[in-house]
Amino acid sequence: MRVRWVRTAAVVAVTAAMATAVTGCGSSSTGKTGTAASGPVKLDFWGWAPGYAQSVALWNKSHPDIQVSFDTTASGSKGGYTKMLTAVKAGNAPCLAQVGYETLPSFAAAGALQDVTQYASADKGQFAGWTWNQVTIDGHTYGIPVDTAPMALLYRKDLFAKYGITTPPVTWADYAADAAKVHKADPKVYLGDFGNDAYNYAGLAWQANAPWFGTGGDQWQVSLDNAANQKVAGFWQGLESQGLLKNDPSYDPSLYSDMAKGAILSDVNAVWDTPILASSVKATSGDWAVAPMPVWNAADPQYGNDGGSATAVLKGCKDSAQATEFAMWMSTDQTSLSNLIKVTGIYPAATAGLGNPALSAPDPFYGGQTIFDVFKAEMPHINTGWQWGPTMTQTSTDLGDGLGTVETGNATLTSVLGSVQTKTVAEMKQQGLSVSGG
Repeated sequence: MRVRWVRTAAVVAVTAAMATAVTGCGSSSTGKTGTAASGPVKLDFWGWAPGYAQSVALWNKSHPDIQVSFDTTASGSKGGYTKMLTAVKAGNAPCLAQVGYETLPSFAAAGALQDVTQYASADKGQFAGWTWNQVTIDGHTYGIPVDTAPMALLYRKDLFAKYGITTPPVTWADYAADAAKVHKADPKVYLGDFGNDAYNYAGLAWQANAPWFGTGGDQWQVSLDNAANQKVAGFWQGLESQGLLKNDPSYDPSLYSDMAKGAILSDVNAVWDTPILASSVKATSGDWAVAPMPVWNAADPQYGNDGGSATAVLKGCKDSAQATEFAMWMSTDQTSLSNLIKVTGIYPAATAGLGNPALSAPDPFYGGQTIFDVFKAEMPHINTGWQWGPTMTQTSTDLGDGLGTVETGNATLTSVLGSVQTKTVAEMKQQGLSVSGG
């Protein structure tokens, strides 16, 4: 999954100028990597995930010579990434930032990342190979993987039983049948919700081997509206057209209100959503369970991935060695991983983390189920060749807006994908990238 950046000479010059302009920035107290002027090296770290601050505190307690300050930002798509990019341009960015795998190529295209290959490459073998590819572009590594995000079906087992669903849907055909069954029994109740989160939708495409981006020769390829993506869109549009799904915005209070009162019975979402759901509908604790994500073909199950992130080192960090050391520790230290598994809901990218006891702990909210067993079983059946593109900030914004219009009945999913395809190709060309598919 290595990406070749194909740019015009003018764009390369702009990027190089930007990199030169920010070389002197950074959040540490030192002027040279690896040497402290006085006292400990100090690193700023921006992100939004719950649990990150606790891991930082664990690090600070045991590493007096390198102290990290965690500053909570809005989530990336809600302004966090814009804040980070603006800070890089202004020369006052933190050394460290939480950056999703999907957005890392966009940061690289903007010249916003620091190459830490010399500090990180020796530890490459500690991670699942495909996750290391997510932080490496053209042989240059820009951060350390934290997690993966396999998807599953989170469902109300008590209400499934009430509406005669004896087993969770195994296939999407089963899911559609159960959606019709529930809504027929009570028109105010829905099996699931069709939200407006572009990355959740990307996980559905990922599962169906419906790529959005690729590379060939010296060109990017964009395929958001190809036949495989139209298949996924057609399925969800069919449920929408029949009125079988609720249309609460993703992660909106209205969604959790409907879940709490039993108007929405399930959610197809990533592993990291399990603690979010638990904290959002506390009164229903014990009534939920986790089952594998429904699949297209039960004989050859394939699952989706919604997210995964890296601890990236931003351009201009003066203490890249120490920043990389911290990022590596956060992703591999067992005490940090225990915290991130419990609080953040990660499935570790580090192979050593897969034996962490926290993954085997029963979860009271999910009726005492060992929920990570579900995600572990799915991992070998996730396509690790998925590739993100260099304009995901634009692409995800346009798709999220489009999904909102589908919810209101003002557009169809197929037309939205066509529109996002056109806009994405135009944006890539505007950035000076060579692209086909528009």
